[in-house]
Amino acid sequence: MPQVEIKIGGRSFEVACQEGEEQFLMTAAAMLDVEASSLSTQIGRMPESRMLLMAGLLLADRTAGLEDKVREAEGRLAQAQAQLEAAGSGDVAPDRVEVEVPVVPAQTIEALQAIAAEAEALAETVEAKAG
Repeated sequence: MPQVEIKIGGRSFEVACQEGEEQFLMTAAAMLDVEASSLSTQIGRMPESRMLLMAGLLLADRTAGLEDKVREAEGRLAQAQAQLEAAGSGDVAPDRVEVEVPVVPAQTIEALQAIAAEAEALAETVEAKAG
């Protein structure tokens, strides 16, 4: 199992991953690092677990917003498809149908979901140690 060294919030971590997933891990770590670095700039030095938890929660929040946008786009797409089907059956005479659908790459969604899962695991660990 490959070991990958990642940096998050100026701290180094050695993380194991499945063969071939190294780039996925590096991408996810880079996203988490952006959030952690931003937090460190705003708040200052904080315990590692708190930094990772807060950065993960920020990414989870962003993921939830993106998922909402994807659902909204899917709804608009379904409406447009219905219009096209109706137009194809002769019920409606279309002049032109335009649909703008934002696309979120599947890899990005998977990375954010993985980060959200890690944040939840970290939160449970922090709660267990605090309680």
